[in-house]
Amino acid sequence: MTQTKDNAKKDLLRKIPAVDKLLEHRDFAALSEKYSRGLLLKAVQKRLEKVRQRIVLAEETVSPDAREVTVTPGDIEEEITLCTTPLLKPVINATGVVLHTNLGRSILSDRTLDQVRAIARSYSNLEYDIQKGVRGSRYAHVEDLLCEISGAEAAFVVNNNAGAVLLILNSLALGKEAIVSRGELIEIGGSFRIPDIMQRSGAVMVEVGTTNKTHLTDFEKVISDKTGILLKVHTSNYKIIGFTAEVDLPALVALGKRYHLPVVNDLGSGSLIDLSPYGLDYEPTVQEVVKTGADVVTFSGDKLLGGPQAGIIVGRKTILDQLKKNPLNRALRIDKLTLAALESTLRLYLDHETVIGNIPTLRMLTITADELERRAVAMRDRIGHAIPASVAIHVKEDTSQVGGGALPSQQLPTRVIALSSSTISVQQLERGLRENIPPVITRIHKDQLHIDLRTVLEHEEEALEKALIAVILSLV
Repeated sequence: MTQTKDNAKKDLLRKIPAVDKLLEHRDFAALSEKYSRGLLLKAVQKRLEKVRQRIVLAEETVSPDAREVTVTPGDIEEEITLCTTPLLKPVINATGVVLHTNLGRSILSDRTLDQVRAIARSYSNLEYDIQKGVRGSRYAHVEDLLCEISGAEAAFVVNNNAGAVLLILNSLALGKEAIVSRGELIEIGGSFRIPDIMQRSGAVMVEVGTTNKTHLTDFEKVISDKTGILLKVHTSNYKIIGFTAEVDLPALVALGKRYHLPVVNDLGSGSLIDLSPYGLDYEPTVQEVVKTGADVVTFSGDKLLGGPQAGIIVGRKTILDQLKKNPLNRALRIDKLTLAALESTLRLYLDHETVIGNIPTLRMLTITADELERRAVAMRDRIGHAIPASVAIHVKEDTSQVGGGALPSQQLPTRVIALSSSTISVQQLERGLRENIPPVITRIHKDQLHIDLRTVLEHEEEALEKALIAVILSLV
């Protein structure tokens, strides 16, 4: 029987049509008028390879009586759609995780998007000083803004915060020792670890203290003529509680001054606004950290700041000038679109009264549970009229998360639309929404599908409602 199946596979493989003969067939003439030959050729090759793989990998599906291999114009058009549709696409984030790393973290404001589009569709003064008519610096577009907002002496930007830390270590501690507390040897997303970054930078890591307790004397005891920097890393993606002690930044800065060593503070997420008045846990702002006298401070652009991915570096001018001259800086520099987005986002911070409402990330973090309940109840009522009674839909209390490694213990009170059914599994609902166009990303909790509107933009609500109704009706 196995031999018969093998022969059937070989027979079918021989019947796969040749690319040229398939394209010349009269059934495909209409496709030749709609699409270029190059695109058609690519699509046919991909589809025939899929057919070939299905035959090779088939087990019980290949019948000894199989007689032909069919490829239709519809198959090729489907393949063309797959070839020409971008893999990176917008999704509706209904998880309630505001800085969702897998879903792209911060959403940019409309004003920022307008600026990015304007820069993308034209030439720009990226590295051109219009007033002097000579070559300029790309960092000039954000340096003064960052200094004004943070209170720092100097500033510039690289492609992300890990890159910022790498550049600083390589510039200030190449072949020297960087002293850091064991309790701050964090791992960030994608399994990137501070010790690994330090090793790649050429710095020699010196761990002091223990996981839960580090004292100033632990730092002082290991300082030598080999020491390059004192490093403090904000443990933004976890908390150690209980029997703990850490060296506060002012004390570390004082120690650095005593031994003439630069103190670097990796703030991780980094916030330019104190969000505690809005019910979030208190975190030192970038401005407060700069005031401690830390020589260099780094933080992300696409987390609590609410802008594009970037590694922002502020601090002493003499040190930042040294960083800029490092050849590694060219490999880490940001492009014109990131600069456009970052500059536009930073300018929103100049108006303290409107910044919360103008930056989507800040708006999502500070929206009240009452407002979320109003939106959730209205959506529940609209959906409820269009779906069968076998699907239960309720508004429930729940909690959202900040995400992105920021404020890990923070629970944001929210209201969710919870769906359940005796005839449809929540896994079917989740998958149906995930495969919708646009995809809707949700979460499952205790056999219910939760839709958290905290992270759903108001202009996305109509598309979300249509997706929910269509998916439910397709499954009942």
